[in-house]
Amino acid sequence: MSMSSWNMLRSIQNSDRVAQHQLTRGTTRRILRFARPYRRDITIFLITVVFDAGIGVATPLLAGHVVNAITGGGDGAAALIVKIALAIAGLAVVDAFLSLAQRWYSARIGEGIILDLRTRVYDHVQRMPLQFFTRTQTGALVSRLNNDVMGAQRAFTSTLSGVVSNVIQLVLTAAVMFSLSWQITALSLALLPVFILPARRVGRKLAEITRESYNLDAKMNATMTERFNVSGALLVKLFGRPDDEAARFGARAERVREIGVQQAMYSRTFFVAMLLVASLAQALTYGLGGWLAVTGGVTAGTVVTLALLLTRLYGPLTALSNVRVDVMSALVSFDRVFEVLDLAPGIEEKPGAVDVPPGSGRVEFRDVHFRYPSASEVSLATLEDVATLDRTESAPVLKGVDFTVEPGQMVALVGPSGAGKSTTSMLVSRVYDVTEGAVLVGGVDVRDATLGSLRDTIGVVTQDSHLFHETIGENLRYAQPDATEEEMWEALRGAQVAELVAALPEGLDTVVGERGYRFSGGEKQRIAIARLLLKHPSIVILDEATAHLDSESEAAVQRALTAALAGRTALVIAHRLSTVREADLILVLDDGRVVERGRHEELVAAGGLYAELYRTQFATVGP
Repeated sequence: MSMSSWNMLRSIQNSDRVAQHQLTRGTTRRILRFARPYRRDITIFLITVVFDAGIGVATPLLAGHVVNAITGGGDGAAALIVKIALAIAGLAVVDAFLSLAQRWYSARIGEGIILDLRTRVYDHVQRMPLQFFTRTQTGALVSRLNNDVMGAQRAFTSTLSGVVSNVIQLVLTAAVMFSLSWQITALSLALLPVFILPARRVGRKLAEITRESYNLDAKMNATMTERFNVSGALLVKLFGRPDDEAARFGARAERVREIGVQQAMYSRTFFVAMLLVASLAQALTYGLGGWLAVTGGVTAGTVVTLALLLTRLYGPLTALSNVRVDVMSALVSFDRVFEVLDLAPGIEEKPGAVDVPPGSGRVEFRDVHFRYPSASEVSLATLEDVATLDRTESAPVLKGVDFTVEPGQMVALVGPSGAGKSTTSMLVSRVYDVTEGAVLVGGVDVRDATLGSLRDTIGVVTQDSHLFHETIGENLRYAQPDATEEEMWEALRGAQVAELVAALPEGLDTVVGERGYRFSGGEKQRIAIARLLLKHPSIVILDEATAHLDSESEAAVQRALTAALAGRTALVIAHRLSTVREADLILVLDDGRVVERGRHEELVAAGGLYAELYRTQFATVGP
């Protein structure tokens, strides 16, 4: 009884949210296709549910026969009672095995669906364009992998089994009760509306405070996430605001406590009301049934049977009164998962793609135009927590860029902020695809190349090289999973960081900390360079790799970069003078176009934009 009433309460809480969601056409067909691998398990699961429901009705009938045998007496009464008791015991044993079988198949189906959905969504999200991640709320995306996947899983476990079990139990129970005494059955059901109507009002109120609770929990989680990461914790300490932070968090937590008390009372009120109505209905059954039994209208066993069956009638009735909401809740969860899976990945390997020739070092831009995709092309409103996505087409970032980097050559990209330097480098590694024109690596258009060969050919080091919260060895093996320990040490030596790692108590097994915060910026960059060296790319892209380092760290990283660039083609987004001056060719970008090109001395002598940048940004370093 309590489980059925809880399911009903949950349905009432979800009713408003479910009603506001518009399902995508074809959702049901997609769910059925998704369930196809589990059709055998689902069939067996439903068969156990049917038998379990039948036992639930048969046991009260047998209990009524026991009472009739007791009150009827006779020579064979004792033996009959023993037989019926044994039958009840046998049904209990069968019911126990059926319960275990149901749980096993339910878990097998549910966990299998969770595995399939999570891996599908995770794999799909990994292939989304970079702008998807810059726009999406991480918490909302994680929720799709957790809450919505769990909600979808319930469609094949609790919702499916609940609907089938409740329908069968309701039909069998009602048929038996009306066949025994339609008068008692009708009177017993008269109290059902007295329970359902107030319960809906309680459910709506509970839904309101539950939503507020969820919002406050989300805000507290966001606060903790921001304050507990290294950057946030440092900011709190630097500004000396721990007391204010504690007070703000405490105020929200206090409101959560108040809501928790309200939720507990509303929930308890609901359950008490459910039990009270059921008890009153049983009292009516005993009252009218007892009077009919005394007057000879029914037997005593019939009264007991009806009273026991009544407890199995109210639960299914209340649950099925909200079955549409339960089913819709499961459909909505599936729909929200499919919503993510339906987003176009943006960068896909075309059929018949060819490998970039091994050791290719030539990069060519042919009249390249590029604009970033609009929000509607790469994101979802629900993942950004906005009403509608911006469909405005962004302004072009690159406008007819042409240049060639020959094998072994170092080409530097310079220009004011927003000129398109980083965007240019991202087009080479195919983080984005060009809007017009073509980018070729080793003579192959990157859109025609296999993604694997492109990733093997190109290595990238950014100004904030990310390290996972894993060991140094695991971070290095991200570039080459089958790398040996000696290969890793060789890469570390090339990156000028082997002595540092060797001095650590756990060496390669040292955990780097969240985002690599256990290391300084220069140390982290050199580990990232070691990761690049382990990959052995023929083309290296440096995106302001020394931009935020002090002089000593910069010098160490520059020595590491010398090893990284040796014999390789390099495309360098320049920030420091030393890198610019050593370049074989300097390309000056402004407003998405290459406005100047040449060597350092030539561009300084020309007196154009580069000379101006040199005077304002580089002159303090000295020629």
